[in-house]
Amino acid sequence: MYLVTFVVATPLGPFERIGALQADRFIDLHSAYTWYLAEQGVAQPQRMAEALIPPDMLGFLDGGRGAMEAARQTLAALAGLPAIPAGVRGETLSFDPATVQLLAPVPRPRSLRDFLAFEAHTRTGYARRNQPFPEDWFKLPVFYKGNPRTIVAPDTDVRWPRFTEKFDYELELAAVIGREGKDIAVGDAADYIAGYCILNDFSARDIQMREMALRLGPSKGKDFATGLGPYLVTPDELPNVRDLRMVARINGEVWSDGNAGTSHWTFEQMIAHAADEETLYPGDVIGSGTVGGGCGYELDRWLQPNDSIELEITGLGTLRHRIVR
Repeated sequence: MYLVTFVVATPLGPFERIGALQADRFIDLHSAYTWYLAEQGVAQPQRMAEALIPPDMLGFLDGGRGAMEAARQTLAALAGLPAIPAGVRGETLSFDPATVQLLAPVPRPRSLRDFLAFEAHTRTGYARRNQPFPEDWFKLPVFYKGNPRTIVAPDTDVRWPRFTEKFDYELELAAVIGREGKDIAVGDAADYIAGYCILNDFSARDIQMREMALRLGPSKGKDFATGLGPYLVTPDELPNVRDLRMVARINGEVWSDGNAGTSHWTFEQMIAHAADEETLYPGDVIGSGTVGGGCGYELDRWLQPNDSIELEITGLGTLRHRIVR
C-alpha cells in the first residue's frame, strides 16, 4: 500500500485524514473502513473503525498488523466496485489528490533517529575535514536524534534559516517502525518495519561544522526542517529495498545519483542497534543517512534561494520542496 496523510477542507474547517493511493486517487481509510464494516453487517461500524483505523497515522500504526489487514480488505472491496460509493453518513471516500493538501505520511513522528549508514558519504566528509576515517565506524551504526516536530510536508516551501549561509539537502531513505519492541534481534527487525519513505535531512552546514568541532551535535545545524514523504510504502510493494535508485535534482538538474544497496549498515542492523536496551514505538522514524554523493557538501555545490529540490527513490515517488529565504 501507498499510505498518505492529507487535509480536507470542509465548512467546519480542515480535517486531517489518512489514506491510501488507489487508481490515482486517495481513499479515506477511516471512512472507507466504516463503510466496509457496515457492508459486512457489523453493528456500530463507526466505533469499530475508530478503534482499528482512526483518522491519524500514529493511531493507525498503533493498530499493527490488524490495522494493515483491515486497510487491505477495504481497498480490495472498493476495487471490485464499478464506482466508489459514499460513506455510511454520506462522506466522500475518494479524493482527487489535486483537491487536498498532502502532509508528510507521518506528520508527527514519535521520534527521529538518523544514521550514518553509507561509507562513501562518510569517507567524503572526513576527507573534506582533513580527518582520518575512524575504523570504529565499521563496528557501530551511529545516529543522532533529530527534531520530530519540524517535519515539513511535501510540495511546500522550506525557509532558509537566518543563521546559515550554506544550506544543503541530503538524499536519504527512511523506515518507519510499525510495532513496539525492545532488544530486537537483527533477524527479527524487518518485522518491525511498517513502511519506507524518502527523507530529506536539510542541513545548515556552516553551523553544523562548528557544533561538531566541539564534539557535540548536530543540533541547530539540523533540527529546523526534515522533509518526509510523499508516501509511506509498505514493504510488500518493494521487491528489494537493497536495490533502489536514489536521485536528487536541483532545478531539474541531476546532482546526485546513487543506490540504497550501497549502504554498509542495513535497516535491520540499525533497528537492532537503536532497540538495544531501548524501546521503539510505532511511528518512530529511522533514517539511513545520506547516500554517497547525495548532498551538496560532498559536491561542494550549495543550494540557493528559490531553488527547487526533487528527491526520487525507486518505488517511493518524488519528494519536492522549494527553498525560500
